[in-house]
Amino acid sequence: MIRKARLQDVEAIHALINKFAGKGFLLPRSFLGIYESLRDFWVCEINKRIVACCALHITWKDLCEIRSLAVSSRVQNKGIGGDLIKIAFCEAKEMGCKSIFVLTFIPGYFKRFGFRKVSKDKLPHKIWAECISCSKFPDCKEIALVKKL
Repeated sequence: MIRKARLQDVEAIHALINKFAGKGFLLPRSFLGIYESLRDFWVCEINKRIVACCALHITWKDLCEIRSLAVSSRVQNKGIGGDLIKIAFCEAKEMGCKSIFVLTFIPGYFKRFGFRKVSKDKLPHKIWAECISCSKFPDCKEIALVKKL
């Protein structure tokens, strides 16, 4: 079942994201960061366990970002990640976003959903405010992808 995240989901979201961050697939997220952005998150719950998460973050007047998409290895290749992305698309459209972007180490996955590679300098400078505090700054290898909605 996919639903909006709740306060009691934070520990599971944190563990899921940081498991993949440890493997170099995602950027790590702190408990504080997850609590502060909890309203951005959707989760997939199976048998009362959080098995996937995804956040949609408003970045600019008509631009949103998909963040922290993580699907437990136990349930990968079942369409859960795609379902979370589609929910993010719907939510972004409802809010009036015209474009959605992702910064990722795995661009091929997102290209399947219509994202196209762009130069990072095409994105608003506002997004780099968070990059400054990242452990990978300034040598980040994430690739920027954008999709028009």
